This record gives sequence, C-alpha cells and structure tokens, in this order.
Amino acid sequence: MNNSATQTYLNTSIEQLREQLILDNLVYVRKILSTLTANLPLHYDRDNLEQAGMVGLVETARSFDPSRGVTFRTYCYPRIRGAIVDEMRKNSPIPQQMMAHINTVKAAYERLEHPVSPEDLAAKTGLSEDKVQQVLEAMRFLKPEKWNDLFCNIHSGWRDGDDDADSKIETDELKEIMANCIERLPERERLVLTLYYTEDLTLLEIGEVIGVSESRVSRNLASAKFRLKELVHSFI
Repeated sequence: MNNSATQTYLNTSIEQLREQLILDNLVYVRKILSTLTANLPLHYDRDNLEQAGMVGLVETARSFDPSRGVTFRTYCYPRIRGAIVDEMRKNSPIPQQMMAHINTVKAAYERLEHPVSPEDLAAKTGLSEDKVQQVLEAMRFLKPEKWNDLFCNIHSGWRDGDDDADSKIETDELKEIMANCIERLPERERLVLTLYYTEDLTLLEIGEVIGVSESRVSRNLASAKFRLKELVHSFI
C-alpha cells in the first residue's frame, strides 16, 4: 500500500472511530442534560440545551486522541457539560432570591475551615440543610470556580495525555483517594453517586430505586459532589 493509500485508510479509520464515539454517547449527553435540568421550569427549552450538548459531543469526538490513555467519557464529560451550561447561562433561570442565597453560602464557605460540608454551610448561614442543597444544585448555572466545582480540583490536576510512569502513579493515587473519599460520604449520597456514575442510571431511575423524587435525587447528587470535592481537596 503506497503512502497516499495508507493515509486515506488512516483518515477513513479515524473518521469511523469519531462517528462511532458520537453514536455510542448520544444517551450519555441526555444523561448529563438530565442532571443539569432536573429542576428547570417546564417552559425552558431543553431541546436547545440538548442540541448544545450534542455539538459539544461532536467537537470532543473530533479532538479526542485515544493514544493519550484517557477514556473518552473522562475526556468528553467536562466539555459536554460546559457546552450545556454555557447555553443555560445565556438565559440564566436563577431567581434573584436564590442568587442572594448563593452569595451567602459562598461568603460562608470562604470563612470556614476545610473540608467544608453542606451541614457546615447550613450552620454558618442559618439556612436549612435542604436549602443549602438547593443552592449547591443551582450553582450548576454559574461559571465554575475552585470552591464550587468538582472538576476544577480533579481534572485540573489530572494530566490527561501524559503516559509516563509518574503520570500513571498520579492517576492511580487519585483513583485511590476518590475511592476512600466516596466511602466517607453519607449513605444516601454515596448510593446516589454510585448509581449515577457506576450503574449509569438517570436521576429519574435512581429516584425510582430509592423511593424519592427526581428533584430530591438531583439535590442529593449536588450535595454528594460538593462534599466529595471538599474531601478530595483535603488530600491533594
């Protein structure tokens, strides 16, 4: 096979891989979307948000390099989520009162000793624990910062694309830290996190399993991710 034919074959194979990645992850986009939109008003344009997520998926598939040793879902999650959230922020649905609660919680967070728990935030702000969970859930509409976004602490320290021995050790250590921290979560939050990320269930399906509403699952997941971020941050 000459060089031209070889290049044509390689290009075709790469394009086929990209198309398969897109087809295999269409449902994954909808799963991410379901988490972000669990408590949006009914009139909100979910179709437009799904389209934004699909665009993020396509763009990620085009730039994905399997030789870097990172799974596609690890690589695509923050990009798909970011595309959806960017679209959501164009029509920010956060009421003024909720923004006030978010600012209150953020100010309390900055004064507390780490790791911070949702219970700590409730005690410091005087808000109920349920209201704090609603605040943590609403923060998905905000630009991620180190204090409120799990991936700012994990993905930023995870050197995607390094395949040397030090990187392998770093990744293994991170996985061990994550596993230990997950074990320290409250039982309900640990179950929700496991069903969502390991069993690949939607929020609605998780609610049916544990007998609560989809919106309650969404708040539990937001609380679990925040608590996990704090625990992981205390180790790294």
